[in-house]
Amino acid sequence: MSRLPSNLFVLEMANNHMGDISHGIELIRAFGAVCKKYPQFKFAFKLQYRHLDSFVHPDLKGRMDIKYIKRFEETRLSEEQFDTLIAEIRANGFLAMSTSFDEVSFDMIERQNLDIIKIASCSFTDWPILERAVSIDKPIIASTAGASLDDIDRVISFLSNRNKDFAIMHCVGEYPTADEKMHLSQIDFLRKRYPNVRIGFSTHENPGNTDLIKIAIAKGASIFEKHVGLVTDKYPINAYSITPEQADAWLSAAAYTVMVCGEGDSRLPENKAEKDSLRALRRGMFAKHSIKAGERVTRDNFFFAFPPNDTQFTANDYSKYAEFIATADIDANLAIGPNNSKLINTREKILDIAKRVKNLLHEGKVIVPGGVELEISHHYGIDKFDEFGLVMLTVVNRDYCKKLLVSLPGQFHPEQYHNQKEETFHVLYGELELQLDGKVQILGPGDVVTVMPGVRHAFRSVTGAVVEEISSTHFKNDSFYTDESINKNQNRKSLLTYWMGV
Repeated sequence: MSRLPSNLFVLEMANNHMGDISHGIELIRAFGAVCKKYPQFKFAFKLQYRHLDSFVHPDLKGRMDIKYIKRFEETRLSEEQFDTLIAEIRANGFLAMSTSFDEVSFDMIERQNLDIIKIASCSFTDWPILERAVSIDKPIIASTAGASLDDIDRVISFLSNRNKDFAIMHCVGEYPTADEKMHLSQIDFLRKRYPNVRIGFSTHENPGNTDLIKIAIAKGASIFEKHVGLVTDKYPINAYSITPEQADAWLSAAAYTVMVCGEGDSRLPENKAEKDSLRALRRGMFAKHSIKAGERVTRDNFFFAFPPNDTQFTANDYSKYAEFIATADIDANLAIGPNNSKLINTREKILDIAKRVKNLLHEGKVIVPGGVELEISHHYGIDKFDEFGLVMLTVVNRDYCKKLLVSLPGQFHPEQYHNQKEETFHVLYGELELQLDGKVQILGPGDVVTVMPGVRHAFRSVTGAVVEEISSTHFKNDSFYTDESINKNQNRKSLLTYWMGV
Protein backbone atom coordinates (compact mmCIF):
# COMPACT_ATOMS: atom_id res chain seq x y z
CA MET A 1 0.00 0.00 0.00
CA SER A 2 1.23 3.53 -0.80
CA ARG A 3 1.90 5.80 2.17
CA LEU A 4 0.96 9.40 2.83
CA PRO A 5 4.05 11.52 2.08
CA SER A 6 5.44 14.13 4.46
CA ASN A 7 4.81 17.81 3.78
CA LEU A 8 1.86 17.04 1.52
CA PHE A 9 -0.09 19.94 0.03
CA VAL A 10 -3.55 19.05 -1.30
CA LEU A 11 -5.12 21.35 -3.88
CA GLU A 12 -8.91 20.93 -3.79
CA MET A 13 -10.64 21.57 -7.11
CA ALA A 14 -14.13 20.62 -5.83
CA ASN A 15 -16.59 21.95 -8.43
CA ASN A 16 -14.27 24.72 -9.61
CA HIS A 17 -13.84 22.89 -12.92
CA MET A 18 -17.31 24.46 -13.45
CA GLY A 19 -18.44 21.37 -15.37
CA ASP A 20 -16.14 22.54 -18.18
CA ILE A 21 -13.43 19.98 -18.94
CA SER A 22 -11.25 22.51 -20.79
CA HIS A 23 -11.39 24.89 -17.84
CA GLY A 24 -10.46 22.05 -15.47
CA ILE A 25 -7.43 21.13 -17.55
CA GLU A 26 -6.32 24.76 -17.73
CA LEU A 27 -6.68 25.03 -13.93
CA ILE A 28 -4.56 21.93 -13.31
CA ARG A 29 -1.80 23.14 -15.63
CA ALA A 30 -1.72 26.61 -14.05
CA PHE A 31 -1.21 25.20 -10.55
CA GLY A 32 1.17 22.54 -11.84
CA ALA A 33 3.47 25.33 -13.05
CA VAL A 34 3.42 26.93 -9.57
CA CYS A 35 4.01 23.70 -7.64
CA LYS A 36 7.03 22.76 -9.76
CA LYS A 37 8.82 25.70 -8.06
CA TYR A 38 8.63 23.88 -4.68
CA PRO A 39 10.32 20.47 -5.10
CA GLN A 40 10.72 20.18 -1.29
CA PHE A 41 6.97 19.55 -1.04
CA LYS A 42 4.68 16.80 -2.32
CA PHE A 43 1.43 17.77 -4.02
CA ALA A 44 -1.92 16.12 -4.65
CA PHE A 45 -4.84 17.39 -6.73
CA LYS A 46 -8.27 16.48 -5.41
CA LEU A 47 -11.68 16.11 -7.06
CA GLN A 48 -15.13 15.42 -5.60
CA TYR A 49 -17.32 12.46 -6.65
CA ARG A 50 -21.08 12.15 -6.22
CA HIS A 51 -23.20 9.58 -8.05
CA LEU A 52 -25.96 12.12 -8.57
CA ASP A 53 -28.48 9.63 -9.98
CA SER A 54 -28.67 7.92 -6.58
CA PHE A 55 -27.22 10.65 -4.32
CA VAL A 56 -30.12 13.09 -4.73
CA HIS A 57 -33.57 12.17 -3.46
CA PRO A 58 -35.68 10.93 -6.40
CA ASP A 59 -38.40 13.51 -5.79
CA LEU A 60 -35.91 16.41 -5.90
CA LYS A 61 -33.81 15.63 -8.96
CA GLY A 62 -33.41 18.62 -11.25
CA ARG A 63 -34.56 21.14 -8.62
CA MET A 64 -32.54 24.22 -9.57
CA ASP A 65 -34.12 26.19 -6.69
CA ILE A 66 -32.17 24.11 -4.15
CA LYS A 67 -28.66 25.55 -3.74
CA TYR A 68 -26.48 22.47 -3.60
CA ILE A 69 -28.50 20.40 -6.06
CA LYS A 70 -28.22 23.27 -8.57
CA ARG A 71 -24.45 23.50 -8.04
CA PHE A 72 -23.92 19.75 -8.34
CA GLU A 73 -26.09 19.36 -11.45
CA GLU A 74 -24.54 22.35 -13.24
CA THR A 75 -21.04 21.00 -12.73
CA ARG A 76 -21.80 17.33 -13.39
CA LEU A 77 -19.05 15.44 -15.25
CA SER A 78 -19.12 11.96 -16.76
CA GLU A 79 -16.68 9.26 -15.67
CA GLU A 80 -14.83 9.69 -18.98
CA GLN A 81 -14.41 13.42 -18.26
CA PHE A 82 -13.11 12.67 -14.77
CA ASP A 83 -10.71 10.16 -16.36
CA THR A 84 -9.39 13.01 -18.53
CA LEU A 85 -8.85 15.23 -15.48
CA ILE A 86 -7.08 12.43 -13.60
CA ALA A 87 -4.75 11.88 -16.55
CA GLU A 88 -3.94 15.62 -16.61
CA ILE A 89 -3.39 15.66 -12.83
CA ARG A 90 -0.82 12.88 -13.10
CA ALA A 91 0.79 14.39 -16.19
CA ASN A 92 1.51 17.51 -14.13
CA GLY A 93 3.24 15.56 -11.36
CA PHE A 94 0.40 15.50 -8.83
CA LEU A 95 -0.85 12.59 -6.79
CA ALA A 96 -4.52 11.97 -7.66
CA MET A 97 -7.19 11.85 -4.99
CA SER A 98 -10.92 12.34 -4.52
CA THR A 99 -13.59 12.85 -1.89
CA SER A 100 -16.52 10.45 -2.35
CA PHE A 101 -19.85 11.45 -0.81
CA ASP A 102 -21.61 8.11 -1.38
CA GLU A 103 -20.70 4.44 -1.53
CA VAL A 104 -21.26 4.06 -5.29
CA SER A 105 -18.62 6.66 -6.16
CA PHE A 106 -15.90 4.58 -4.53
CA ASP A 107 -16.22 2.21 -7.50
CA MET A 108 -14.80 4.97 -9.72
CA ILE A 109 -11.99 5.62 -7.23
CA GLU A 110 -11.05 1.94 -7.56
CA ARG A 111 -11.29 1.93 -11.36
CA GLN A 112 -9.05 5.01 -11.58
CA ASN A 113 -6.64 3.60 -8.96
CA LEU A 114 -6.42 6.96 -7.18
CA ASP A 115 -3.55 7.48 -4.75
CA ILE A 116 -5.42 8.85 -1.72
CA ILE A 117 -9.01 8.80 -0.42
CA LYS A 118 -10.45 11.86 1.34
CA ILE A 119 -13.31 11.78 3.87
CA ALA A 120 -15.09 15.13 4.08
CA SER A 121 -16.12 16.63 7.41
CA CYS A 122 -19.80 16.09 6.63
CA SER A 123 -19.06 12.37 6.20
CA PHE A 124 -16.68 12.01 9.17
CA THR A 125 -19.11 9.73 11.03
CA ASP A 126 -20.95 8.42 7.96
CA TRP A 127 -20.20 4.80 8.84
CA PRO A 128 -21.36 3.25 5.54
CA ILE A 129 -18.94 5.57 3.70
CA LEU A 130 -16.12 4.79 6.16
CA GLU A 131 -16.70 1.04 5.76
CA ARG A 132 -16.47 1.40 1.97
CA ALA A 133 -13.34 3.57 2.22
CA VAL A 134 -11.39 1.10 4.36
CA SER A 135 -12.20 -1.71 1.91
CA ILE A 136 -9.84 -0.04 -0.59
CA ASP A 137 -6.10 -0.43 -0.08
CA LYS A 138 -5.31 3.30 -0.17
CA PRO A 139 -4.33 5.84 2.50
CA ILE A 140 -7.09 8.02 3.95
CA ILE A 141 -7.22 11.69 4.97
CA ALA A 142 -10.26 12.70 7.06
CA SER A 143 -11.37 16.22 8.06
CA THR A 144 -12.81 16.81 11.54
CA ALA A 145 -14.90 20.01 11.26
CA GLY A 146 -17.86 19.85 13.61
CA ALA A 147 -16.79 16.53 15.13
CA SER A 148 -17.01 16.00 18.88
CA LEU A 149 -14.09 14.54 20.77
CA ASP A 150 -16.02 11.26 21.07
CA ASP A 151 -16.54 11.22 17.28
CA ILE A 152 -12.80 11.64 16.67
CA ASP A 153 -11.91 8.91 19.19
CA ARG A 154 -14.30 6.49 17.47
CA VAL A 155 -13.09 7.19 13.92
CA ILE A 156 -9.41 6.96 14.89
CA SER A 157 -10.10 3.67 16.69
CA PHE A 158 -11.99 2.43 13.61
CA LEU A 159 -9.12 3.27 11.22
CA SER A 160 -6.36 2.12 13.60
CA ASN A 161 -7.97 -1.27 14.19
CA ARG A 162 -7.96 -1.82 10.44
CA ASN A 163 -4.27 -0.92 10.13
CA LYS A 164 -4.97 1.96 7.73
CA ASP A 165 -2.40 4.58 6.85
CA PHE A 166 -4.37 7.73 7.64
CA ALA A 167 -4.26 11.32 8.83
CA ILE A 168 -6.85 13.63 10.35
CA MET A 169 -7.18 17.30 9.54
CA HIS A 170 -8.02 20.16 11.87
CA CYS A 171 -10.68 21.95 9.90
CA VAL A 172 -13.34 24.63 10.37
CA GLY A 173 -16.35 24.19 8.14
CA GLU A 174 -17.30 27.81 7.52
CA TYR A 175 -16.58 29.17 4.05
CA PRO A 176 -14.63 31.46 4.34
CA THR A 177 -13.48 31.16 7.97
CA ALA A 178 -12.95 34.28 10.08
CA ASP A 179 -9.56 34.52 11.83
CA GLU A 180 -11.12 34.37 15.32
CA LYS A 181 -12.63 30.96 14.52
CA MET A 182 -9.44 29.30 13.25
CA HIS A 183 -8.38 27.84 16.66
CA LEU A 184 -5.01 26.69 15.35
CA SER A 185 -4.03 25.40 18.81
CA GLN A 186 -6.35 22.48 18.02
CA ILE A 187 -3.35 21.13 16.11
CA ASP A 188 -1.47 20.98 19.44
CA PHE A 189 -4.47 19.38 21.13
CA LEU A 190 -4.91 16.68 18.47
CA ARG A 191 -1.19 15.87 18.32
CA LYS A 192 -1.05 15.45 22.11
CA ARG A 193 -4.17 13.27 22.26
CA TYR A 194 -3.22 11.12 19.24
CA PRO A 195 0.60 10.98 19.26
CA ASN A 196 0.76 8.23 16.61
CA VAL A 197 -1.59 9.91 14.13
CA ARG A 198 -0.62 12.38 11.39
CA ILE A 199 -2.32 15.75 11.94
CA GLY A 200 -2.98 18.19 9.12
CA PHE A 201 -4.75 21.49 8.45
CA SER A 202 -7.58 21.97 5.96
CA THR A 203 -8.07 25.68 5.51
CA HIS A 204 -10.78 28.03 4.24
CA GLU A 205 -9.46 31.44 5.34
CA ASN A 206 -9.14 34.59 3.27
CA PRO A 207 -7.16 33.49 0.17
CA GLY A 208 -4.65 36.30 0.62
CA ASN A 209 -3.69 35.25 4.18
CA THR A 210 -0.21 33.69 4.33
CA ASP A 211 0.24 33.76 8.12
CA LEU A 212 -1.90 30.78 9.08
CA ILE A 213 0.09 28.26 7.05
CA LYS A 214 3.20 29.32 8.96
CA ILE A 215 1.51 28.76 12.30
CA ALA A 216 0.12 25.39 11.26
CA ILE A 217 3.56 24.16 10.23
CA ALA A 218 5.10 25.47 13.48
CA LYS A 219 2.50 23.55 15.46
CA GLY A 220 3.40 20.29 13.76
CA ALA A 221 0.84 19.88 10.98
CA SER A 222 2.31 17.98 8.04
CA ILE A 223 -0.57 17.85 5.53
CA PHE A 224 -2.30 20.96 4.20
CA GLU A 225 -5.38 21.41 2.06
CA LYS A 226 -6.78 24.47 0.27
CA HIS A 227 -9.42 25.10 -2.39
CA VAL A 228 -8.06 26.37 -5.73
CA GLY A 229 -9.66 28.15 -8.66
CA LEU A 230 -8.80 29.98 -11.86
CA VAL A 231 -10.32 33.34 -12.82
CA THR A 232 -11.26 33.69 -16.50
CA ASP A 233 -13.56 35.98 -18.46
CA LYS A 234 -16.16 33.22 -18.30
CA TYR A 235 -15.74 31.99 -14.73
CA PRO A 236 -15.31 33.92 -11.47
CA ILE A 237 -13.78 32.48 -8.28
CA ASN A 238 -15.35 32.01 -4.83
CA ALA A 239 -14.32 33.73 -1.59
CA TYR A 240 -12.18 30.90 -0.19
CA SER A 241 -10.34 29.49 -3.25
CA ILE A 242 -6.84 30.72 -4.13
CA THR A 243 -5.52 31.73 -7.55
CA PRO A 244 -2.16 30.46 -8.86
CA GLU A 245 -0.56 33.75 -7.77
CA GLN A 246 -1.97 33.39 -4.26
CA ALA A 247 -0.87 29.75 -4.16
CA ASP A 248 2.65 30.88 -4.97
CA ALA A 249 2.60 33.30 -2.01
CA TRP A 250 1.00 30.66 0.24
CA LEU A 251 3.64 28.05 -0.55
CA SER A 252 6.41 30.60 -0.21
CA ALA A 253 5.11 31.48 3.26
CA ALA A 254 5.25 27.82 4.32
CA ALA A 255 8.96 28.19 5.29
CA TYR A 256 8.75 30.14 8.55
CA THR A 257 6.70 30.50 11.67
CA VAL A 258 4.30 32.96 13.27
CA MET A 259 2.30 32.22 16.42
CA VAL A 260 -1.47 32.59 16.31
CA CYS A 261 -3.31 30.66 19.02
CA GLY A 262 -6.95 29.68 19.50
CA GLU A 263 -8.56 27.08 21.75
CA GLY A 264 -6.04 24.39 22.62
CA ASP A 265 -7.10 22.68 25.84
CA SER A 266 -10.35 21.06 24.73
CA ARG A 267 -12.48 20.36 21.66
CA LEU A 268 -14.06 23.41 20.01
CA PRO A 269 -17.35 24.78 21.29
CA GLU A 270 -20.35 24.16 19.06
CA ASN A 271 -20.48 26.50 16.07
CA LYS A 272 -24.11 26.73 14.89
CA ALA A 273 -23.27 28.10 11.45
CA GLU A 274 -20.77 25.29 10.92
CA LYS A 275 -23.20 22.68 12.25
CA ASP A 276 -25.98 23.88 9.95
CA SER A 277 -23.62 23.99 6.96
CA LEU A 278 -22.38 20.44 7.54
CA ARG A 279 -25.85 19.06 8.20
CA ALA A 280 -27.05 20.48 4.88
CA LEU A 281 -24.47 18.26 3.11
CA ARG A 282 -25.37 15.02 4.86
CA ARG A 283 -27.65 12.26 3.59
CA GLY A 284 -31.04 11.88 5.21
CA MET A 285 -32.88 8.66 6.10
CA PHE A 286 -36.03 8.06 4.00
CA ALA A 287 -38.59 5.25 3.98
CA LYS A 288 -38.02 2.83 1.09
CA HIS A 289 -41.65 1.72 1.39
CA SER A 290 -44.40 2.25 3.96
CA ILE A 291 -43.37 1.46 7.55
CA LYS A 292 -45.96 0.76 10.22
CA ALA A 293 -45.88 2.21 13.74
CA GLY A 294 -43.95 -0.12 16.04
CA GLU A 295 -41.92 -1.62 13.18
CA ARG A 296 -38.11 -1.60 13.31
CA VAL A 297 -36.42 0.66 10.77
CA THR A 298 -33.65 -1.37 9.09
CA ARG A 299 -31.53 -1.19 5.94
CA ASP A 300 -34.24 -3.27 4.26
CA ASN A 301 -36.92 -0.59 4.60
CA PHE A 302 -35.08 2.75 4.36
CA PHE A 303 -32.50 4.44 2.13
CA PHE A 304 -30.05 7.34 2.40
CA ALA A 305 -30.50 10.32 0.08
CA PHE A 306 -29.52 13.96 -0.26
CA PRO A 307 -30.60 16.52 0.87
CA PRO A 308 -31.89 16.01 4.44
CA ASN A 309 -34.55 18.17 6.03
CA ASP A 310 -33.84 20.15 9.19
CA THR A 311 -35.02 17.54 11.72
CA GLN A 312 -34.70 14.05 10.25
CA PHE A 313 -32.13 11.41 11.12
CA THR A 314 -29.10 11.23 8.79
CA ALA A 315 -26.51 8.62 7.81
CA ASN A 316 -24.37 10.08 10.60
CA ASP A 317 -26.91 8.83 13.16
CA TYR A 318 -26.83 5.29 11.73
CA SER A 319 -24.38 2.72 13.11
CA LYS A 320 -24.34 -0.80 14.50
CA TYR A 321 -25.22 0.70 17.90
CA ALA A 322 -28.31 2.52 16.63
CA GLU A 323 -31.80 1.02 16.68
CA PHE A 324 -34.74 2.86 15.10
CA ILE A 325 -38.38 2.11 15.94
CA ALA A 326 -41.24 3.75 14.03
CA THR A 327 -43.58 5.61 16.42
CA ALA A 328 -46.05 6.45 13.64
CA ASP A 329 -46.88 5.16 10.16
CA ILE A 330 -44.32 6.41 7.62
CA ASP A 331 -45.17 6.53 3.92
CA ALA A 332 -42.67 5.65 1.18
CA ASN A 333 -40.03 8.34 0.45
CA LEU A 334 -40.91 10.31 3.60
CA ALA A 335 -38.17 11.48 5.96
CA ILE A 336 -37.48 9.38 9.05
CA GLY A 337 -36.93 11.52 12.13
CA PRO A 338 -37.89 12.15 15.77
CA ASN A 339 -41.44 13.08 14.78
CA ASN A 340 -42.19 9.55 13.50
CA SER A 341 -39.50 7.28 14.96
CA LYS A 342 -37.34 6.72 18.03
CA LEU A 343 -33.56 6.30 18.07
CA ILE A 344 -32.15 3.95 20.71
CA ASN A 345 -28.37 4.25 20.99
CA THR A 346 -26.90 1.18 22.70
CA ARG A 347 -23.23 2.11 22.28
CA GLU A 348 -22.49 3.13 25.89
CA LYS A 349 -24.32 0.08 27.26
CA ILE A 350 -22.52 -2.32 24.90
CA LEU A 351 -19.09 -0.86 25.69
CA ASP A 352 -19.84 -1.01 29.44
CA ILE A 353 -20.75 -4.70 29.09
CA ALA A 354 -17.50 -5.35 27.20
CA LYS A 355 -15.51 -3.59 29.91
CA ARG A 356 -17.16 -5.65 32.68
CA VAL A 357 -16.55 -8.88 30.77
CA LYS A 358 -12.91 -7.96 30.28
CA ASN A 359 -12.56 -7.24 34.02
CA LEU A 360 -14.19 -10.56 35.00
CA LEU A 361 -11.88 -12.48 32.65
CA HIS A 362 -8.92 -10.67 34.24
CA GLU A 363 -10.14 -11.55 37.75
CA GLY A 364 -10.43 -15.20 36.73
CA LYS A 365 -7.02 -15.14 35.04
CA VAL A 366 -8.68 -16.41 31.85
CA ILE A 367 -6.60 -15.63 28.77
CA VAL A 368 -8.60 -14.88 25.61
CA PRO A 369 -7.16 -15.19 22.07
CA GLY A 370 -6.82 -11.87 20.26
CA GLY A 371 -9.52 -10.95 17.75
CA VAL A 372 -12.25 -13.12 19.29
CA GLU A 373 -15.70 -11.66 18.69
CA LEU A 374 -17.90 -10.79 21.67
CA GLU A 375 -21.50 -12.04 21.28
CA ILE A 376 -23.85 -10.35 23.75
CA SER A 377 -27.20 -12.09 24.30
CA HIS A 378 -29.92 -9.79 25.68
CA HIS A 379 -32.95 -12.05 25.62
CA TYR A 380 -35.51 -9.45 26.76
CA GLY A 381 -33.76 -6.33 25.46
CA ILE A 382 -30.49 -4.58 26.23
CA ASP A 383 -32.14 -2.61 29.05
CA LYS A 384 -32.73 -5.89 30.96
CA PHE A 385 -29.31 -7.38 30.21
CA ASP A 386 -28.04 -7.14 33.80
CA GLU A 387 -30.96 -9.35 34.88
CA PHE A 388 -31.28 -11.66 31.86
CA GLY A 389 -28.32 -12.23 29.57
CA LEU A 390 -25.02 -13.85 28.73
CA VAL A 391 -21.81 -13.05 26.84
CA MET A 392 -20.22 -15.68 24.59
CA LEU A 393 -16.79 -15.79 22.96
CA THR A 394 -16.43 -18.40 20.21
CA VAL A 395 -12.84 -19.64 20.17
CA VAL A 396 -13.32 -22.62 17.78
CA ASN A 397 -16.30 -23.71 15.67
CA ARG A 398 -15.30 -26.60 13.37
CA ASP A 399 -16.01 -30.31 13.91
CA TYR A 400 -16.20 -29.36 17.56
CA CYS A 401 -16.95 -26.01 19.17
CA LYS A 402 -15.25 -24.23 22.05
CA LYS A 403 -16.80 -21.18 23.64
CA LEU A 404 -16.25 -19.13 26.75
CA LEU A 405 -19.49 -18.21 28.51
CA VAL A 406 -19.37 -15.17 30.77
CA SER A 407 -22.22 -14.69 33.24
CA LEU A 408 -21.95 -11.34 35.01
CA PRO A 409 -22.90 -11.09 38.72
CA GLY A 410 -26.65 -11.49 39.23
CA GLN A 411 -27.43 -12.60 35.67
CA PHE A 412 -29.82 -15.38 34.72
CA HIS A 413 -29.64 -17.25 31.42
CA PRO A 414 -33.17 -18.37 30.49
CA GLU A 415 -34.00 -22.02 29.94
CA GLN A 416 -33.21 -23.48 26.53
CA TYR A 417 -32.42 -26.80 24.83
CA HIS A 418 -30.69 -28.08 21.66
CA ASN A 419 -31.93 -30.85 19.40
CA GLN A 420 -28.53 -31.66 17.85
CA LYS A 421 -25.76 -30.23 20.00
CA GLU A 422 -24.18 -31.92 23.00
CA GLU A 423 -22.45 -29.54 25.44
CA THR A 424 -19.93 -29.96 28.24
CA PHE A 425 -19.60 -27.14 30.78
CA HIS A 426 -16.26 -26.68 32.58
CA VAL A 427 -16.34 -23.94 35.22
CA LEU A 428 -13.13 -21.88 35.10
CA TYR A 429 -14.03 -19.14 37.57
CA GLY A 430 -16.83 -18.23 39.99
CA GLU A 431 -19.90 -20.12 41.07
CA LEU A 432 -22.72 -21.29 38.80
CA GLU A 433 -26.24 -22.47 39.69
CA LEU A 434 -27.12 -24.88 36.87
CA GLN A 435 -30.64 -26.20 36.23
CA LEU A 436 -31.02 -29.38 34.15
CA ASP A 437 -34.66 -30.26 33.43
CA GLY A 438 -35.55 -28.21 36.51
CA LYS A 439 -33.07 -29.89 38.88
CA VAL A 440 -30.56 -27.49 40.47
CA GLN A 441 -26.88 -28.14 41.14
CA ILE A 442 -24.16 -25.75 42.30
CA LEU A 443 -20.89 -25.77 40.35
CA GLY A 444 -17.53 -24.23 41.22
CA PRO A 445 -14.10 -23.96 39.55
CA GLY A 446 -13.04 -27.31 38.08
CA ASP A 447 -16.52 -28.83 37.99
CA VAL A 448 -17.57 -30.46 34.70
CA VAL A 449 -21.13 -31.26 33.55
CA THR A 450 -22.36 -32.63 30.20
CA VAL A 451 -25.70 -31.49 28.79
CA MET A 452 -27.21 -33.95 26.32
CA PRO A 453 -29.42 -32.96 23.33
CA GLY A 454 -33.01 -32.28 24.39
CA VAL A 455 -32.12 -31.49 28.03
CA ARG A 456 -33.55 -28.16 29.17
CA HIS A 457 -30.89 -26.06 30.87
CA ALA A 458 -30.70 -22.65 32.51
CA PHE A 459 -28.20 -21.07 34.87
CA ARG A 460 -27.48 -18.06 37.01
CA SER A 461 -24.45 -16.71 38.85
CA VAL A 462 -24.55 -14.56 41.95
CA THR A 463 -20.78 -13.96 41.94
CA GLY A 464 -20.18 -13.90 38.19
CA ALA A 465 -18.71 -16.90 36.39
CA VAL A 466 -16.59 -17.90 33.39
CA VAL A 467 -17.45 -21.29 31.87
CA GLU A 468 -15.65 -23.16 29.12
CA GLU A 469 -18.18 -24.84 26.83
CA ILE A 470 -16.97 -27.73 24.67
CA SER A 471 -19.58 -29.08 22.29
CA SER A 472 -20.28 -30.64 18.94
CA THR A 473 -20.41 -28.16 16.06
CA HIS A 474 -22.58 -25.14 16.80
CA PHE A 475 -25.64 -24.93 14.57
CA LYS A 476 -27.10 -21.47 14.19
CA ASN A 477 -30.75 -22.61 14.36
CA ASP A 478 -30.37 -25.25 17.08
CA SER A 479 -31.12 -23.14 20.18
CA PHE A 480 -34.71 -23.26 21.45
CA TYR A 481 -35.95 -21.29 24.46
CA THR A 482 -38.90 -22.53 26.48
CA ASP A 483 -40.09 -18.91 26.61
CA GLU A 484 -41.47 -18.48 23.11
CA SER A 485 -41.08 -14.67 23.28
CA ILE A 486 -37.30 -15.12 23.21
CA ASN A 487 -37.47 -17.33 20.10
CA LYS A 488 -39.49 -14.61 18.36
CA ASN A 489 -37.00 -11.87 19.28
CA GLN A 490 -34.83 -11.50 16.15
CA ASN A 491 -32.73 -8.75 17.71
CA ARG A 492 -31.54 -10.40 20.89
CA LYS A 493 -27.83 -10.41 20.02
CA SER A 494 -25.18 -7.71 19.60
CA LEU A 495 -21.72 -8.48 18.18
CA LEU A 496 -18.55 -6.60 19.04
CA THR A 497 -15.30 -7.35 17.22
CA TYR A 498 -12.90 -4.67 18.46
CA TRP A 499 -13.43 -4.77 22.23
CA MET A 500 -10.04 -5.66 23.72
CA GLY A 501 -9.11 -1.98 24.06
CA VAL A 502 -12.20 -0.82 25.97
